[in-house]
Amino acid sequence: MNKNTFTTVKLNKGEMNIYDFGGVKLHAYKTNDFIDDEVFVVEKNGKAVIIESPCFFDNIRELEEYLSDVEVEGMLIAYHGAGASFLPQVPRYATQNAVEYSANGGGKALIDNFTKAFGDIFDKSVHKITDVIKEGKVTIGGIDFVIKQTAEAFDIQIPEINAVYTHMLGHDCHSIVAGAAHADSIAAELKGYIAKGYDLILTSHYTPEDLKDAQTKIDYLENLKKIAAACADADSFKTEVQKQYPAYSGQNYLDMTAGYFYA
Repeated sequence: MNKNTFTTVKLNKGEMNIYDFGGVKLHAYKTNDFIDDEVFVVEKNGKAVIIESPCFFDNIRELEEYLSDVEVEGMLIAYHGAGASFLPQVPRYATQNAVEYSANGGGKALIDNFTKAFGDIFDKSVHKITDVIKEGKVTIGGIDFVIKQTAEAFDIQIPEINAVYTHMLGHDCHSIVAGAAHADSIAAELKGYIAKGYDLILTSHYTPEDLKDAQTKIDYLENLKKIAAACADADSFKTEVQKQYPAYSGQNYLDMTAGYFYA
């Protein structure tokens, strides 16, 4: 499946890009919210499973309306724990470490920060997980998912559409890179995606990407380490990265990366 082979449904705020795999459809919801969230809906035989949740109230209502004609069987909540008013009766699935990430860890810190930044338009309520899952295969709504636990939460393989979901990629935007070792870890994971030959890489903050995008990110990460080794402080690091990647978005992520490299 080519990442650009989809049909688009324009909504009031966001848009839905629909990939048709025959027996399975992938609905990629571009929220157009303040943090560029993406939410994914895997549909098969009139039943659907949602990956992540919108967290702004207007997106929540918009996606609920869009899904009114399908039977939502479950929701996988990995890295985005906010937005619990979304489809409150639907079962929520997560690993135990993802539960802790949203309740007490880095996910909670992000939710607190977003609440301060956006106020009442942001749904700060945290999803209550009904089904704690472990690594390996889980079947929801007749669709198989393969769960892989990560340091913060979990990634998801979707064998029927040869796709994988992870938190972030973004081939032309900065990412949060917590130092050289973290860069190596991200690159190793992306090399694994290339080796497995996934058609699509789904992430929380970007439209679906492909293996060429994964290689672009690997090259970026390797270069990021070289720039960091040659720069004496965070400001010179950021200046050099911006010079070499002038068209990249995600300045706030670059700021955070600099903080990690020069802590």
